[in-house]
Amino acid sequence: MNQEKKVAKSAILIIMIFTLGSKFLGFIRETLIAAKFGAGMETDAFFVALTATGLITGLISTAIKTTFVPILSEIKAKEGKIGKINHTNNMINIIFFVSLILVLLGLLVSPFLVKLLAKGFYGEQYDLAVKLTRIGMPKLLFSGLIGALTGFLHSEQKYLSSAAIGFPFNLVYIFYLLFLSTPFGIEGLMVAAVIAVISQLLIQIPEAKKAAGYRYEFILDLKDDYIKKVLHMSLPVFVSVAVNDLNAIVDKALASSLVSGSISALNYANKLNTLILGVFISAITTVIFPILSRESSSNNIPSMKRIMSYGVNLILLITIPATVGLVILAIPIVQVFFQRGEFDEIATSMTAKALVFYSLGLVGMSLRTLLDRVYYSLHDTKTPMKNGAISVLFNLILNFILVRYMAHAGLALATSIAITIATVLMFYRLKKKLGSIGMISYLKCGLKAGFASIIMGVVVNLVYQELYKILGISKLYNLVSLLVAIGVGVIVYIVLCYVFGIQEIKHIVKELRGWIMLFFREKKEIK
Repeated sequence: MNQEKKVAKSAILIIMIFTLGSKFLGFIRETLIAAKFGAGMETDAFFVALTATGLITGLISTAIKTTFVPILSEIKAKEGKIGKINHTNNMINIIFFVSLILVLLGLLVSPFLVKLLAKGFYGEQYDLAVKLTRIGMPKLLFSGLIGALTGFLHSEQKYLSSAAIGFPFNLVYIFYLLFLSTPFGIEGLMVAAVIAVISQLLIQIPEAKKAAGYRYEFILDLKDDYIKKVLHMSLPVFVSVAVNDLNAIVDKALASSLVSGSISALNYANKLNTLILGVFISAITTVIFPILSRESSSNNIPSMKRIMSYGVNLILLITIPATVGLVILAIPIVQVFFQRGEFDEIATSMTAKALVFYSLGLVGMSLRTLLDRVYYSLHDTKTPMKNGAISVLFNLILNFILVRYMAHAGLALATSIAITIATVLMFYRLKKKLGSIGMISYLKCGLKAGFASIIMGVVVNLVYQELYKILGISKLYNLVSLLVAIGVGVIVYIVLCYVFGIQEIKHIVKELRGWIMLFFREKKEIK
């Protein structure tokens, strides 16, 4: 139970302070880019270049970070902390030299990358996109280092700098956009993008040294068996991430043949849907992953199952009510976030439809994120890769069927169904691998959360509709109605889950009660 409390506290800290703060700064960043550069030839070229460099850096960073944690747990169990630091230094040095080669290669193939991502670019716009891609290539040099250092910190259960990594990233952008964008233009913005990535690395170094005891030393051993193991495990992760990106590309390709605005509707809806994943679920899996890896390296399977059970139940308790809320409040949510200027009622309706069907896959998508980490902690990266391929296959088949009858909403529904099927298959394979994994307890928790969410949904809908009638039509009043309805819904849901005897909610309520009592006790002592 102490371990569960530790996980819960760390997750709450990451979610409430750093992740939400980073998302807010990211929103300001995007707003400033739009205000300073608008939407035209230059910004199109910039975003294509950002995609070209970001795709590679994301693949490298994700592959290294997810595979390095379980290997580091194994190293620590066999060679201790010193061995762990030595292998980390070796990994950092190898990644640096490999990334340097990739940067040089990227400078040469930038024209090909731009042609691949933006076939319609030509002339001045094409030349600008190639130039910006080349300016952004040094990001590759630092993304792998960030992935390796993040893996080291997480294996030491140090999350502070990794959770706050979005702050310097966004602040660099914001500073440039406010003070330097006029004289240096769009090329300077890409330079700022490179500096923003470097800032992410710099913020991790103090915690690595002071809190985790890391010391850099030049070690270069290409025959290191552990590093070979990381690279071997990274390949399936690399492919898995690439397959998921392919999924999104296919969706956009099919949407391009539909009515104007279909791609944008899918894009905006997906951003809203994955907000839950990015803020809450990623934080939970970030905290749980190194604990799973440590228990796996000790071959403590019962403990792994308990930790996984806690993670699964926590995800169910978050995503089930979130799904109900997104379905019921899809239109007002889209209105509050996007409906202004050129984004009219038709765009709102299209985006809301996509959001409803994307949200149906939120539970499956979130559980799959956790299950991927469970497999990785077991040094199994091939199963998630195969599962990703199966998901893409189902998505392709369903896309061609549902797009005929539901247009862009059918593409969103196809994604949700495919992800849910893939998640069920992952549970099935994990049960075969580990034996009983507590599926009955998951179902009980899910049913209780589902019942509480339905009641919550009815209450939320009534509160929103009544407030909307009382306050009238206004963007501000719509926001107030939405926030009040969500606030009431959260309270109703927590109370119902507590009444239904869901242990995770009881632990959270107990913690909150302890914090409140401590707060009033301190105030009383001050008086």
